[in-house]
Amino acid sequence: MSEEKQLNKEETKEMEEQQIIEEAASQVEDMPVEEQPAADASLEKINELQQQLEEAENRSLRLRADFDNFRRRVQLDREASEKYRAQNLISDLLPVLDNFERALQVEATNEQTESVLQGMEMVYKGLISALEKEGIEVIEAVGKEFDPNVHQAVMTDSNEAHNSNEVIEEFQKGYKLKDRVIRPSMVKVNQ
Repeated sequence: MSEEKQLNKEETKEMEEQQIIEEAASQVEDMPVEEQPAADASLEKINELQQQLEEAENRSLRLRADFDNFRRRVQLDREASEKYRAQNLISDLLPVLDNFERALQVEATNEQTESVLQGMEMVYKGLISALEKEGIEVIEAVGKEFDPNVHQAVMTDSNEAHNSNEVIEEFQKGYKLKDRVIRPSMVKVNQ
């Protein structure tokens, strides 16, 4: 039922109740004096019942509003849970990615080592591809302005070749899952 129809029903109901009260009051005034105390008691009872009805309606409206708010919060929680469902897994895989990157930086001295490195690189690219499908992004750092929301400064330097507050070196990659920072980049910042 639309809110407008609900309001119209409530207004009509209030008008009818007010009319009944006015009619009862006029009947009390027209009564002989001996019957008026009983009629006054009836009017008091009507007023009391009307107040109880209004209180019950208010409670009902508040409960309905509370339930709607609860349902909205549950829906938002469910959406956030679905959006970030892979966060724990990704957090656990970040050290594995770091180790893969370190292993891929090793110099190949013979054919066997080169072959193993190529296989590791294929596995690494497959892992990165799967994480990107889940919404993971690498946080850009070197050459960017330092942002405390996505970068963690572990060192500073005074280098005139770079701008002030510019990231000049990255020690550990940072990652975001959709719009949430999973791990900030560990960086060196120019003062």
